[in-house]
Amino acid sequence: MLMTPIIAKDSSFSPDSRVWVYTSNRPLTETESAFVQKNLDAFCQQWTAHNQALLAKAEVFENQLLVLMVDETQAGASGCSIDKSVHFLEQLGAEIGADFFERMRFGWVDEQGEMRFSNRPEFVALVREGKIGSETLVVDTLVQTKTQLAEKWLVPASQSWHKRLA
Repeated sequence: MLMTPIIAKDSSFSPDSRVWVYTSNRPLTETESAFVQKNLDAFCQQWTAHNQALLAKAEVFENQLLVLMVDETQAGASGCSIDKSVHFLEQLGAEIGADFFERMRFGWVDEQGEMRFSNRPEFVALVREGKIGSETLVVDTLVQTKTQLAEKWLVPASQSWHKRLA
């Protein structure tokens, strides 16, 4: 059964909260996911922008996506604070041998309703073979707000940037 990231439903965050979605270059094990979640929770607790605490939350989702969210109605994420998060994720990935900045990793829902991931060449091949079509739900890693995460994190390929790969 398909789920929506839990943080998309967190009512303590503004619907306009800023969101970043990162894709791992490989599936994380359950142990790695728990380790990453623990570290994300700790990072969010101490994350600041210009010495002001950020209201932030993060989630490991489907063992392959990391979702980071900041409620900017409390304090805005600055360039420096965003850089901190990037460096943190780079370091965290290095600790477990994963790359969370894999931009050519694609997620979609297969015919059995299961979440799948592949690299760009595999994804393009599946499109050409007709196994991924215009109505296939794909993960939109470009969502920018909590509302978009809740409502549009999965969209038909024909309505996403993925259509240019067909």
